[in-house]
Amino acid sequence: MSSAMPSNISSKIASNISPNNKPHIVPNTTHCDIDNALDQLQQFDAVIDVRSPGEFAEDHVPGAINCPVLDDQQRIQVGTLYKQVSVFEAQKLGAALVARNIAQHLEHRFAQHPRSWKPLIYCWRGGKRSGAMGHILRQVGWQAQTLEGGYRAYRKAILLRLGALADALQFRVICGVTGSAKSRLLEQLAAAGAQVLDLEALACHRGSLLGELPGAPQPSQKMFDSLVWDALRGFDVSRPVYVEAESKKIGNLQVHEQLMARMRAGACIRIDAPLPARVEFLVAEYQHFLSQPAVLKEKLSHLKALHGNERIADWDALIDAGQWTELVTQLLAQHYDPAYLRSSSTNYPGLAQAQVLNLNALTTDSLQRAAGALMQGGGG
Repeated sequence: MSSAMPSNISSKIASNISPNNKPHIVPNTTHCDIDNALDQLQQFDAVIDVRSPGEFAEDHVPGAINCPVLDDQQRIQVGTLYKQVSVFEAQKLGAALVARNIAQHLEHRFAQHPRSWKPLIYCWRGGKRSGAMGHILRQVGWQAQTLEGGYRAYRKAILLRLGALADALQFRVICGVTGSAKSRLLEQLAAAGAQVLDLEALACHRGSLLGELPGAPQPSQKMFDSLVWDALRGFDVSRPVYVEAESKKIGNLQVHEQLMARMRAGACIRIDAPLPARVEFLVAEYQHFLSQPAVLKEKLSHLKALHGNERIADWDALIDAGQWTELVTQLLAQHYDPAYLRSSSTNYPGLAQAQVLNLNALTTDSLQRAAGALMQGGGG
């Protein structure tokens, strides 16, 4: 047998040796590590989460699409077989289900994509589920890559990156007592081209006892973290980011510790508005509670420990009488304003030197003018 190396093999080896005789490292085109993936997400045509719909609902890479290779029930079925019968039987069933589901995605969700399509695929830990999908898509001819470490690597990485991004940004914090239209000012700033981090919008909650939004449940803590990371990574570090003065919790969700620290160190802007304007604003903003007096009463009942039965009964009587202006006036004077004064100066030390926006009305026009003045003052 000849010891000569076949010419096609020798030519491949030669092509991987650089002129200085050091091996040329061929990039891995089937897998992508987490740092490269997060740095280059925009270079992928799609991010495909092949986990079950339940896993996807709890959290996923923002912008990802869910193309499960096992649905929730199938995942339970395979897992039960794995524990109660054998690994072999579970893998046999799992393979059949995965193949069937991938075929459905190929026919109904991927068929229109050109040969140049380049998706990033991930599952829980970068194992069999994403591996199966990635292998088949590459066999078709697409430039599919699987995420090394899967969702677990993503979750760990974005928490680290979220803190690092927060540390790199300069925040301008919108402060003011309840009903001073802080969130609406953020909206106008965003419309004027400012960088805005609207945590309450991401959390689907207004951050108080009455902060629930009708028909909009809060995301999971993990999904909230993903949404905040996604927002932060899009900001220009040379420009300020406007954010509302939040507490550590927004509804049931926790604001990331490093982000909270950076917000509290930020320069403050305080809205000053007269009480009648605030009351008018809140009555208009919380119509969903005014139309459901029983729900409103139940929410206020949680304040009995702070205010006692007699005061809660007085508020309930105002609800029954439909005296909304008086109710909101009392809630501000007796509960919300004192709570704000107790916490704000401690949590936001920059409040003492805050730039003050004096707004006699909290209309869209007045908030637009205030946003414009902030932008023109070099805060854009």
